Amino acid sequence: MDNFILNKENEIYYECGYSCDNVIFLSIEGEKYFITDGRYTLDAKQNAKANVITTSNLLKTVKEIILKKRAKRIIIDPLNWDYDSFVSLSKVTTLKQIKNYSHQKREIKSEDELKIIKKAVKKGAKAFEKFKSEIQTNLDEFDLSYRFKEKLTSRGRNALSFEPIVAINENSAKPHAVVSEKKLHKNDLLLLDAGLKYKRYCSDRTRTISINSEISMSKIQKFKDKKRQKIYDIVLKANEEAIKAIKVGMKISELDKIARKVIEDAGYGKFFIHSLGHGVGLDIHEWPYVNSRNETIIKPGMVFTIEPGIYLPDEFGVRIEDMVCINYDEKVEVLSEYI
Repeated sequence: MDNFILNKENEIYYECGYSCDNVIFLSIEGEKYFITDGRYTLDAKQNAKANVITTSNLLKTVKEIILKKRAKRIIIDPLNWDYDSFVSLSKVTTLKQIKNYSHQKREIKSEDELKIIKKAVKKGAKAFEKFKSEIQTNLDEFDLSYRFKEKLTSRGRNALSFEPIVAINENSAKPHAVVSEKKLHKNDLLLLDAGLKYKRYCSDRTRTISINSEISMSKIQKFKDKKRQKIYDIVLKANEEAIKAIKVGMKISELDKIARKVIEDAGYGKFFIHSLGHGVGLDIHEWPYVNSRNETIIKPGMVFTIEPGIYLPDEFGVRIEDMVCINYDEKVEVLSEYI
């Protein structure tokens, strides 16, 4: 049984069902300690499946517990700790450094986690549909983003997975575009990338849509501009080919190669400037990362995105993103079309 120490909210929530913004979690010989300050004592005692300890000096208390338990070695993720804290802890025990320790543990979702994620994706897809009626010409990206967030959060009832991306025409050529005063007009291209949280688990979805008389969030889009249609169809093919290829036992790197080949064969390889996807769970970006270097084998319980894109500077960009789930019967399920 691993002895380990954590200081990140989602990682701690995964271990004990509760977290806050000032906590250190310690697991020694299977005994769990939730060390926090007095602001969170009541909530922690009601919700954390751990021994709750209130203190004004978290690190000092943690070291006292380690010494009392005579823990000779504790796993720590060096990516998450500042230098002074790391050195201080190393004086009372041997620290075994494992980068992305919690992400590795969370790469395979349980059946219960899959149910929650599917619910999050379904709620997210419904929010996209509700937003359709709010899309109007002459609104700028700020206005559209505000209206989009209102639908995603259901007026504050849901948290956002991340700040939504709302990008018109040439702004959509920036994969992580920031909203501007650019206004929407008829026949424009609009890229929407957003997600919401359900029971802390994230959803993520991107649609690139045509602004015409009948706005649709479907992956089938019709653009008046021939070049936009051509690029859209290439990206859609890359998305569909990668999804169709997913199967248990294959290397995850193969998916990136399949999608990238579609775009390269069409002559736009240099405009696909990011990896194909990423895992989604308590964090919006987590293991497994879907890129050409990841030799991880696809297994039941994995959830990740497939999001190829082509970005033409100063013109427009197209990205189509779906979340997929590998169920425990090994069937691949595309979640993002849930309504």
